[in-house]
Parts: sequence; structure tokens; C-alpha cells
Amino acid sequence: MEEKLYTRKPLTIGQKVERIRMFKGIKQEYLASKLGISQPQVSKIEQQEEIEEALLKQIADILGVTPDVIKSFDEDKIMQVINHQYNIYNNEIKDNATNNFVFNPIEKIAELYERLLASEREKNELLKR
Repeated sequence: MEEKLYTRKPLTIGQKVERIRMFKGIKQEYLASKLGISQPQVSKIEQQEEIEEALLKQIADILGVTPDVIKSFDEDKIMQVINHQYNIYNNEIKDNATNNFVFNPIEKIAELYERLLASEREKNELLKR
């Protein structure tokens, strides 16, 4: 029995624009207003295989990225970053080289701050006496 592997078609430039726009939480209407076009025209742009370089530069500026970021956008890499950030926020930071858990610097800062507060409270109590 022959096993078929699912391979995803590469995203078109228009689809990459759409994904970046969505990741940034920007609506088509906003992009349209900044470009001076209608929302349906933005929708058509996001369906195109290629986008003219000047228009791509305008879109990139509005999205806060470079045209190269749009051209080289890779959804799989983005998902890896998102998963990594999810792990950080859930205190599951791993050192990818050794797969060992490492400390979370934010937790250490919070811990030091709490100790500082406790020390200040102690000082205040001593001064009150």
C-alpha cells in the first residue's frame, strides 16, 4: 500500500500579506484606507499570486515589515515561534539544544521584587516600634 504524504502548497504573495495582516490584527478595511482603495480591492490583492513591487512596499510599510519579510514569510516558522512563546508564558522554557528546562528571568525578577518588598515592610515595622 502506497502512503501519501500531505504537502502544503507554498503560499502566494497575496496569501502571505493576508497572514501577516491577520497576525498583526489589522483589518482589510484599515489596510484599504491606508492604501486609498476599497476593501474588496484589498481582498483581490490577497488572492493574487504576485504583487507589483511598489504596491508590496506600500503594504509592507503599513504592516510594519519589509517586503522581504512578506516574500520570505513561512507559516511553519511562525507557528514554532508562537509555540515557543506559549511555552514561555506557561513556564515551560526549554533549552532546545539539551531539551532541559531553564529558568524564566521574569520569574526571577518577580521573586527578587517580592523579597525587596518584604524587606521594606520589615524596615517599616521596625521604624514604627
